[in-house]
Amino acid sequence: MKRIANTLIPGLHNKPIVTDIYFTVNNTPKPILIFCHGYKGYKDWGAWNIMAERFAKAGFFFIKFNFSHNGGTAEQPIDFPDLNAFGLNNYSIELDDLQMVIDWIINNKTFTTEADTSNLNLMGHSRGGGIVTIKAEEDSRITRVISLAGVSDYAARMSSGEALEQWKTEGVEYVINGRTKQSMPHYYQFFEDFKANEERLTIKRAATHLKIPQLIIHGDADTSVSINEAYNLHHWNPNSELKIIKDANHVFNTSHPWTTNEIPKHLQEVITTVTEFIKK
Repeated sequence: MKRIANTLIPGLHNKPIVTDIYFTVNNTPKPILIFCHGYKGYKDWGAWNIMAERFAKAGFFFIKFNFSHNGGTAEQPIDFPDLNAFGLNNYSIELDDLQMVIDWIINNKTFTTEADTSNLNLMGHSRGGGIVTIKAEEDSRITRVISLAGVSDYAARMSSGEALEQWKTEGVEYVINGRTKQSMPHYYQFFEDFKANEERLTIKRAATHLKIPQLIIHGDADTSVSINEAYNLHHWNPNSELKIIKDANHVFNTSHPWTTNEIPKHLQEVITTVTEFIKK
């Protein structure tokens, strides 16, 4: 199994997209699986590296990356050394980043014997689940899409009322990172970009119009994103497949840092379910 870590893909917004690639070298084009992390996430969080290895061993050309404005840098892709970039992030930038990763692998001649660009699959965790659903609906090159503990409504997560007015007045609001204890900024541009692009950024609209296979995976012990959001996605696209994993939490019972090569049974169930979904 080959791992190419921290490759820099140019972004559209003056910051690179730090990217990892995992695959088994056998001169056989393999289904591509691109993974998008969630809010306050990054490609090396928790057990994502072990997950990537498992997918590569299962026969995938696996790509994971940091959104360009997730708060990491090319020099330090783990955690959040660039809080200003984090504050300047928005959903439109994340969609652009994913577009650049897709374009990069499709146009990259280095991997023509290992990556099957006609079999291009997206998987997003949490907030990233919404990003991949929107991108899958608007990009005809996508073959399948997987929402992993994914959100179903970005608008519901926006500040409103007095909090929104305060955000507008002060130009920034903060969220505390429970693990790193950083006060992470969201500049008001985040709300402005959402309102300017609200139709595009409505996950319900995208899910309703999907024309490709969709898999929705959610744990019934998820306290971060309600299981009702998975039911919403499935209701909006009755042709989708819904997999509820018993006793699984939002991160499928992983944590950060992850210091073992073992993988929890809930995340292994995710890997098995996704593998069967793509390969059937």
